Amino acid sequence: RARLAAAVPGTELTFVGMKKVTDQQIARADAIIGNLPPERLKHAVNLNWLQLSSSGADKYCAPGLLPAGTVLTNATGAYGPAISEYMIGVVFALAYNLHKYRDNQKNRLWRDEGPVRPIADSTVLVVGLGDIGRAFASRIKAMGCHVIGVKRTPSEKPDYVDELYLMDSLDTLLKRADVVTLSLPRAPETDGLMDEARLLAMKKDAILVNVGRGSAVRTEDLCRVLASGHLKGCALDVTDPEPLPPEHPLWAFDRVMITPHISGGNNVRETVERVQAVVTRNLRAYVSGKPLENLVDFHTGYKAH
Repeated sequence: RARLAAAVPGTELTFVGMKKVTDQQIARADAIIGNLPPERLKHAVNLNWLQLSSSGADKYCAPGLLPAGTVLTNATGAYGPAISEYMIGVVFALAYNLHKYRDNQKNRLWRDEGPVRPIADSTVLVVGLGDIGRAFASRIKAMGCHVIGVKRTPSEKPDYVDELYLMDSLDTLLKRADVVTLSLPRAPETDGLMDEARLLAMKKDAILVNVGRGSAVRTEDLCRVLASGHLKGCALDVTDPEPLPPEHPLWAFDRVMITPHISGGNNVRETVERVQAVVTRNLRAYVSGKPLENLVDFHTGYKAH
């Protein structure tokens, strides 16, 4: 609060909790900072700018949700370091069966869980090279992996990947990868991306990590593939549905690690500080009439380039 107020002295700022904000306050605001439930934005008749605290913006891109001319910005750039470190952690945990040893410890069971494969020299397929994918690719490459990047739009190959392809090459690339990571925003072209055919196209002992949107993986297909013995393991910080119901069969697989969408959230102080920095810079720019950073393209739900 003090940081924002100091950034724009003399500007009227109203600080209110998400559950306490009134329809009248929403209607009066010409700028809103925070992820209000989309259905409440029907009251935002004077809105010029909406700044999200998340990197995902798909829920706010529906036609007619925001007044015409409203600028939408997100917090891309704040989440890469924390989420990429989470990804590194779960890849190593699955590769070395650490999740199984933790289960054994709870059962006071001294048992060797079999051979493991070092991560160094593995082929890692990074699907989605936004803030999160870039941060992960650079870290895993530094550990001696061969990194293949897949992205939506063409560009020159950056140093943090060894190979770079567009999404239409995904089916061929899945067969090569020891580790596949998904860090994709929700969009029509990413919903159901990893269906049964693509999951089975992965190596039998491959590892799958999803930190983007749960909808990128068809959950029922994943359950069938796991039940068949395919895949060494997977780590899911996002699921479909979310939250995952207690009775869902996905919980039962011992080679699946499930976390409740926490990899880059408010539990990481540095992430909160990075979000605050993005918001502060944009608030200062908005008040002074300068261009904002992290503009979102309403047609794609991605950060505009």
